[in-house]
Amino acid sequence: MTKALDAAAEYRGRLADRTANAERWRRLDGRLSNARLAVFAIGAAQGFATFGTHTLPGLWLLPTALAFVALLVAHDRVIQARRRADRSTAFYERGIARLEDRWAGTGNQRQREDGGPHPYAEDLDLFGEGSLFELLCTARTPAGEEMLAGWLLAPASPDEVRKRQAAVAELRDRLDLREDLALLGDDVRSQLDPAALIEWGATAGPAIGPAPRLVAGAATSLSLAAGYAAIFTGAGYLPFLFCLVLQMAVAYAMRTRVKRGMRSAAGATRDLSLLAGLLARLESEPGECQRLAALHAAFQSEGLPPSRRIAQLRRIVDQLEARQNQFFAPIGALLLWGTHFGLAAENWRAHHGPALTRWIDAAAEMEALSSLASYAYEHPEDPFPEIVEDAACFEGEELGHPLLPAARCVRNSVSLGAERQAYMVSGSNMSGKSTLLRTVGVSVVMALAGAPVRASSLRLSPLALGASIHVVDSLQEGTSHFYAEIKRIRLVMDLTQGPHPVLFLLDEVLHGTNSHDRRIGAEAVLRGLLDRRAIGLITTHDLALAQLADELSPQVANVHFQDELADGRMHFDYRLWPGVVTRSNALELMRAVGLEV
Repeated sequence: MTKALDAAAEYRGRLADRTANAERWRRLDGRLSNARLAVFAIGAAQGFATFGTHTLPGLWLLPTALAFVALLVAHDRVIQARRRADRSTAFYERGIARLEDRWAGTGNQRQREDGGPHPYAEDLDLFGEGSLFELLCTARTPAGEEMLAGWLLAPASPDEVRKRQAAVAELRDRLDLREDLALLGDDVRSQLDPAALIEWGATAGPAIGPAPRLVAGAATSLSLAAGYAAIFTGAGYLPFLFCLVLQMAVAYAMRTRVKRGMRSAAGATRDLSLLAGLLARLESEPGECQRLAALHAAFQSEGLPPSRRIAQLRRIVDQLEARQNQFFAPIGALLLWGTHFGLAAENWRAHHGPALTRWIDAAAEMEALSSLASYAYEHPEDPFPEIVEDAACFEGEELGHPLLPAARCVRNSVSLGAERQAYMVSGSNMSGKSTLLRTVGVSVVMALAGAPVRASSLRLSPLALGASIHVVDSLQEGTSHFYAEIKRIRLVMDLTQGPHPVLFLLDEVLHGTNSHDRRIGAEAVLRGLLDRRAIGLITTHDLALAQLADELSPQVANVHFQDELADGRMHFDYRLWPGVVTRSNALELMRAVGLEV
């Protein structure tokens, strides 16, 4: 807990500093606004005296105009600095809100784009308000958000998990990096389209060899030489005109690639300039572990970092835009300016465009890792789980749900493996059965994403997670609750055909049908899962299913949650106890709300 308090103290200290800094910039912003208004008023008065009454020389307007331009430039820089300070303030305010359990509804509530069935996303509240994604995600770019979401939706291999754990541990204390990523990512998030940029790079043609560039250079040199000869040696203009025609023929022959390079380079450079600041920050971040070292290597392109390569393209585009100057345009035509720099732009795209996917993916992975590192920094007591490659295994000590406030999170231990494959969890309403299932499920999701988990320890094997907790009927699809549930159970059963053992989480299994069919169906489902080496938990109100656990002992063990009615109110300890629950609170709850039963 002391380390958690240290994180809170660090956030508050930095928030106070950033708030004071923002206030300083805000005061300067106000002063410069007033100064601009005053200079403008002076300029207006001078303009009236110069052009209205003709009592003031026109040259007097020049210092005022220069002062106004200087104030414009300075004010713009101050506004940008104030916005950065405000973003820093917001970054630490969000961090404190997470530490104080005030974060729900204030962060990124990304919804899963694929509306198809997923084995556990809806059941475990991975996305939406108050979700696991909202708690974890500090990424500011669409690519970083997509990367983190993908990690939560698809468990990684043991080797990949260990690499992510090492990277998260190394990034845990790099608070300055996370702040910088948040600041730089805001501009990228609002203005950059990564998919369009990647497509632009991926659709580049082959690299342009030296021959076309030499031909264009030779045509330009001949035109310049012939022009010099016509003016200074008396050789006449016929050779010069011939060279101009030759130059026009060269430009025409290369027009397709030149136009393509000129047309697409300007827009791509604008997007790349937004990305360049983020990439430059990541290029400078050292990495000792294997994953961070690999990501640092990904920020290279033929020996130079992406920010340097993007600067090269920016210079090329700046030269292309010089042709728009009406005074330079005739000179540019004579020099084949557009052809030379259009070829250079398309050549840059051919050489470095395919690397854009690598650069953006590496930046996205750094953001995803930094999100997990932020959670690790704010929850230093949460350990990294041990990943074993044995048979199906889940051994968690003092497991807690990370979305619950720590002060009222009751922890329980769950141990499943080859000998004890399942728990049959009985208990009354609101006693904690569904929360236990979600706690186990979220622990698996975080563990196999590479994150720390809320537990004193966790040891698990690679697992395919399948859940039936949040099942609803559908009026539009004409689907009953029972039919929706058995479809979900079918999805869980299908997971057993995959390469990894299944961890199943079935809440109130088959409660949408009568007790006779429920008993037969639940037994068939449970035996089928056990025969396929699956492990997991089933909750039930039906004590007849608890008898089924006794029949399947020791593979299945009965556990339960208790409750107590006192002074007309139900009290729960949310502790997991061995054996079958011996009482139900349904009648007491009905009487508590005034029903005569």
